[in-house]
Amino acid sequence: MAQQKKITDVINSISQMRGGMQQRDAGSRIPLVAWLVAILIVLAGLGVHWLLRGGLEPLNVPIAVVTGLVALYVLLALKIANQWERFVVLRLGKFHRLNGPGAFLIIPIIESVTQVVDMRIRATDFSSESTLTKDTVPVNVDAICFWMAWDAKKAVLEVQNFFQAIILSAQTALRDIIGTHELADMLTHRGELGKRLREILDEKTNPWGISVQSVEIRDIIIPKDLEAAMSKQAQAERERQARTILATAETEIAEKFAQAAKQYESNPGAMHLRGMNMLFEGLKEKGSMIIVPSSALDTMNLGAIGGLAALSQVKNEKEGGREEKAK
Repeated sequence: MAQQKKITDVINSISQMRGGMQQRDAGSRIPLVAWLVAILIVLAGLGVHWLLRGGLEPLNVPIAVVTGLVALYVLLALKIANQWERFVVLRLGKFHRLNGPGAFLIIPIIESVTQVVDMRIRATDFSSESTLTKDTVPVNVDAICFWMAWDAKKAVLEVQNFFQAIILSAQTALRDIIGTHELADMLTHRGELGKRLREILDEKTNPWGISVQSVEIRDIIIPKDLEAAMSKQAQAERERQARTILATAETEIAEKFAQAAKQYESNPGAMHLRGMNMLFEGLKEKGSMIIVPSSALDTMNLGAIGGLAALSQVKNEKEGGREEKAK
């Protein structure tokens, strides 16, 4: 697991480096439109030369020079910025302007495009490996940060590599947050942890012209031994709650029986009817056997009632056997 995580971090770092290199190289690339315009200029120069000379020979040096210089200027000066891009233009090493989106021209040699800033919301994943919590538990936390550059000028001039600076700042803030929280709080309050991280990062990156939209905690990995111990603890807690609920139910039942006993004590007729009802419910089931204390038989006259019920049951069984034989 740890080796796989290291490989993933290396891949992410390589992709982030490639993304930064692509941004820096975007300003130095010659767009396809510039090539097309340069070709059109060369064709237009050949057309003018044909009209003036009546052919391509002999070569008109001034027309050829002007055509070549204009085509070269277009190749070096014409830039195309996408809708979400801002080009930082320096003139003789000093910041001059921001260009984009769309097509624009620069002065070759005097002006240069040093960096292209993506103004869209971007997601950056970061992690904190083997960091101790407040209760000294080593955890691995994976998080993701959503951020955007709202001021391209500050993002380029105030910090050397804002992309790498955000990742390092996020990792440092995450380690600080883990060290000030216990494991139970981190597991149950991920949303609050993400909000606190967002506040810390936004306060740090705002002077760079970068705003942190949100920070989300994706996963909190704890050691296997601790995970098993926490599972046993949760199981024991549930068992304790179940036993407590059962004991509470038994207490309530005992209280109800005590109240019923007081009612039966003051009203023997009710006790007699209750006993008859219990005997009747028991005799409804065929093949059932009821054991009744002798004291109950004497007090509620259940002996005669039981005998009559038994005789009635035997008689019903005999009649049922005769009907089966007749069939």
